[in-house]
Amino acid sequence: MPYILNLKENKVYNTIIVSPPGRGKTTLLRDIVRNISNGIKELNFKGVNVGVVDERGEIAAMYKGIPQNDLGERTDILDNISKDLGIKMLVRSMNPRVVVADEIGTKEDIEAIHYAVTSGVNGIFTAHGDSLNDIILNPILGKMYNLKLIDKIILIKENREIELIWDKYK
Repeated sequence: MPYILNLKENKVYNTIIVSPPGRGKTTLLRDIVRNISNGIKELNFKGVNVGVVDERGEIAAMYKGIPQNDLGERTDILDNISKDLGIKMLVRSMNPRVVVADEIGTKEDIEAIHYAVTSGVNGIFTAHGDSLNDIILNPILGKMYNLKLIDKIILIKENREIELIWDKYK
């Protein structure tokens, strides 16, 4: 959480969580969403509205419109919808302070994230990769980096340790 939260402004940094498949990106994302939504008393972080686009149902595990996983009291969830369309819908109609999507990687995803960030909504996203170079050289994800849409990039290492591999402010 220290890499993701701007405690002085009670905001969330625009963040990408990166790792190869199977290292826990979605599980980590789910826990982050719950904490951001509910707030973190120990850090004096007040909860904020979060909008989650759960395209494949892996984050919330919706059943008959009810999330089976706890994503927090201030979280709105759109499932079974493309990330690009869902992000735009959330920004236009749900008043999120943060939008969240798992496994971004298409041109349309990046355009929607660009729309959200330039609309004043921050975001936390996951993507496949194993290094900062993987993100920069990826023709789609590299665009986010080059447009300076992201503040922080976090890597989940093979031993499941978390490492901040890029920080826009340093």
